[in-house]
Amino acid sequence: MSDDSAAVDTSCENEAEVVDNTSCCASCGVAEIDDIKLKECTACYLVRYCSIKCQKAHRPKHKRACKKRAAKLRDELLFKQPESNHRGDCPICMIPLPLDPGKTTIMACCSKLICDGCDYANDIREAEASLDPECPFCRETRPSDDKGLDNQRMKRIKANDPVAMRREGTENYLKGDYISAFEYFTKAAGLGDVNAHYKLAVLYDEGKGVEKDSRKE
Repeated sequence: MSDDSAAVDTSCENEAEVVDNTSCCASCGVAEIDDIKLKECTACYLVRYCSIKCQKAHRPKHKRACKKRAAKLRDELLFKQPESNHRGDCPICMIPLPLDPGKTTIMACCSKLICDGCDYANDIREAEASLDPECPFCRETRPSDDKGLDNQRMKRIKANDPVAMRREGTENYLKGDYISAFEYFTKAAGLGDVNAHYKLAVLYDEGKGVEKDSRKE
């Protein structure tokens, strides 16, 4: 075996060494300098080559390690947990919120969306210490009736909270007051609430609170 072919060992047993030896061509051993640019193997990213010719020449020796590493990279990508999702993270545990809306609770006092795990943990803490019910995020006392919840939501609306506006719009929509729902959704959308944009689209689609354009059906 020549010195050049032995310059870089890309067998499975020496993958750790290969990762640290990417400053030279895996086939001919030439180092990367100003006029020589090395390109990575795009399947495994373990080795680099100075030319297509060197890559093809080194392929028989590198093939086994390349396939093993490429399979590992695919598995890592497949099973990697996302950093977050479109619903965001729970502001308490900082874990991505469940995609199922039924597993989260929105707080009227601060408009924070809390995962049910953190809400339950707060309930246990309050029960064990005989404390009055409070918001697990802002510690505001929880109202005992719907009127108290409505008052908290209106307070958030006065503070230009788009989430509270969207929720108020939803309440009006359910009551059949589509004009008021449209106004709240429009304000919330203007403040950047994505869900309010969707709610507005539903109103336009159904022609509720707005004139329906039958020509676009």
